[in-house]
Amino acid sequence: MNENEADLTGQLARLRQEHRDLDVAISALQDAPGSDILQVQRLKKRKLWLKDRISFIEDQMTPDIIA
Repeated sequence: MNENEADLTGQLARLRQEHRDLDVAISALQDAPGSDILQVQRLKKRKLWLKDRISFIEDQMTPDIIA
């Protein structure tokens, strides 16, 4: 594994952790009475961005296969 792959692997782990943390935070906010709908929407938007970023990095790590 070269240095770039190690960097991507570390970044991927951090992004996945943040994605899981946002899951918990969003659930807690939605279950709380009088929760801030705008805050929930912001967290969901961030979570979606993280998902896209995770997919992008996974694609970078997957070697191209020439058929």
